[in-house]
This record gives sequence, structure tokens and C-alpha cells, in this order.
Amino acid sequence: MSARHPDGLGGRAAVVGIGATEFSKDSGRSELALAAEAVRAALADAGLTPADVDGLVTFTMDTSPEITLAQAVGIGELTFFSRVHYGGGAACATVQQAALAVATGVAEVVVCYRAFNERSGRRFGAGVQRREPSAEGVALGWALPYGLLTPASWVAMGARRYLHTYGLEPEVFGHVAVTDRRHAATNPAAYFHGRPITLADHAASRWIAEPLRLLDCCQETDGGQALVVTSAERARTLPHPPAVVVAAAQGAGRAQEQMTSFYRDGLTGLPEMGVVARQLWRTSGLTPGEIDVAVLYDHFTPYVLMQLEEFGFCGPGEGAAFVASDALPLNTHGGQLGEGYLHGMNGIAEAVRQLRGTAVNQVDGAERVLVTAGAGVPTSGLLLGADG
Repeated sequence: MSARHPDGLGGRAAVVGIGATEFSKDSGRSELALAAEAVRAALADAGLTPADVDGLVTFTMDTSPEITLAQAVGIGELTFFSRVHYGGGAACATVQQAALAVATGVAEVVVCYRAFNERSGRRFGAGVQRREPSAEGVALGWALPYGLLTPASWVAMGARRYLHTYGLEPEVFGHVAVTDRRHAATNPAAYFHGRPITLADHAASRWIAEPLRLLDCCQETDGGQALVVTSAERARTLPHPPAVVVAAAQGAGRAQEQMTSFYRDGLTGLPEMGVVARQLWRTSGLTPGEIDVAVLYDHFTPYVLMQLEEFGFCGPGEGAAFVASDALPLNTHGGQLGEGYLHGMNGIAEAVRQLRGTAVNQVDGAERVLVTAGAGVPTSGLLLGADG
């Protein structure tokens, strides 16, 4: 049975093309070159040309401006261009904005892209080295003097509280790492292709910021990923089965900060993802039990468990047991821990492959896929479905 979409944006736009560069640790190319390569590949996959494109969406963090990319690729006039803030939290929102533009007639073919040298260039995992005066810098000033300088240290605070509240040990996070690496091991595009791990490997990896170990933290990647969005009607004339946008949402919680929301009422969940979850379920009419595959943003393993709980796949504190049960196919491309860290854009591409039936770890009969963007920051999510 195909995905249903009773109201709003649902069913009016679809992802019709996906393209990526190699995922590496030293691309040897500029970020603009990576972006252009990914966009050309996505357009070729969609059976379209640069001349068909009239809209572009990317991240505020991206260094390749829309007009510069358009020149590099050979795209002509643009009627829509936009950027989304908050790092990895922007991933699914780029598709949301593209779908909104298509659904309202502002643009006909919109390309979403993200490209960066995150390993050989600016390494986000290195944390804050210097912060220019800004509202965001002032907010971080409450945490930095106490040594909380890196994303891992910020997430470790919530992870520690999560373990304490539910009486768990750090080893439970290993279920996410093992699942991701198992899928990456069979994915030729993954950086960790052919290299699965065990729970013992996870437990033996060195501490980064207790209770997070090395294998709880996603890798740093050089690369690019692009997605092509157009109307559902036009999608049906193109080469591949469309991945229909059934629902799309953004979310920020009360007292929201960027990975340092230490003053909220609780630290054991992700309220911003709860905002996204409620919108997706309401606007799609779907329930957790109707999802065939989940591609959840996995920059740090504890946040995958919390996302499962926020979306209602399991109860509070039950995320690790749920992952261990293999009740729901999760991050079938290997995730950001195993395939590559492209700020979540490669996860959307995996959802498209699952709906086309071309994924390397294909789930039989996959018709509904949940995708999430960065957790711990204002974020976004998608429900993609098969056409029909």
C-alpha cells in the first residue's frame, strides 16, 4: 500500500534525482568542485539537464553560493534560492523548502546540495577555536569556560543524564554503532566498507568525552551530495520511480540552543525532534508501525536512541533494546558513522534508493521511509513514500 498524504504539502512534490561524490578524507578538490560534481550527477540521475533547473537550496554553512554553483554547472535563470540554518539540522528542511517552492509554482525543478571538506578542511569535531562576536557566540559563552568546547562534550552531558535516569551503562550505545557499521560493511560507497564492528570493539574504543567513546562519534568526511526535487506529475515522466514527499517538518523546542540546551526541563530527550515527529505523524496520517525504514541522523549514537523514543517507536529509555531487536531497518546505508558525514544529505539519498528498490541493503517492499536531520539543534524531518 502506498503512502497516504491527506492534506498540506503531501504528495505534491518528489525527489527524482540523487548524486554524490566519493566520500573521502582528502578530496583534493575545492568545495565548489565537489558541489558541482554532485549536482551534475543528481541531474543526470534524474534525466534532466542544468537548463531545467530554476531553484537551488543549501545550508547557511555551505561555502558554495547558489549563483556561483549555477555558473559552474551551467544553470541559467533562478526563480528561487534559499538557505537553511543550524548545520545538520537543515538537511531535510532543504527538501521541504524545495517541495514548497514546487508546490506553489515558484520553481519547477529545485536542486538541494551540500558539499564540504570536513576532514581535510574545517573540522567541526574540533569544536570552537575562535568565535566572532554574535548572538550565537554569546550563547556558547555559558558553556565554553567550563571546558565544553566540542560537539562530543556537549552531547556527553545529555548522554550521561540519559544513562543515569534509565539505569543504563555506556555499552548500550554500541547497538547503534554496530548496526550502522554492519550496513556500511556491505555498501561499496561507504568509507567503512568491509569493516564491520562488534559490541566488544565498541566497548574497547577509547573515550572521547565520557560516556562517549570513539565509535559513538561519526566520522569526518570530504564530499558532496545533491538531490533533485520536482512536481509529482513531472516526476512520473522521468526515469526512476519518484520518492514522494509525504510530509516534511522543521522543529525547535523551548529553551532551544545549538547542542548546549542544558537548561531545559530535562536532558534525556530531544524536544526539537518531538516537534518534528508530531508534525510528520499529523500531516501524513501515518503511525510509527507503518514505517518500513528509518534513516536517523547519527552524529552521536545516544541521539539515535532518543530519536526513536521521540518518534514513538519505543518508550523512554528503551531505544537501545529496540535497536538490538532489529525490529526496524535502521540506517541501511551505514549512516554517518559508517558511510559518510554529509550533514544528513546522504541519508535522504538512501531513503530514495530504498523506495526505488536499488539500495545495497534493500528492505523488501519498502514504501515509507522516515528521515531525520541533525539532533540537538533546531532540526527537520521527512516522510518519503512510494508513488501511487
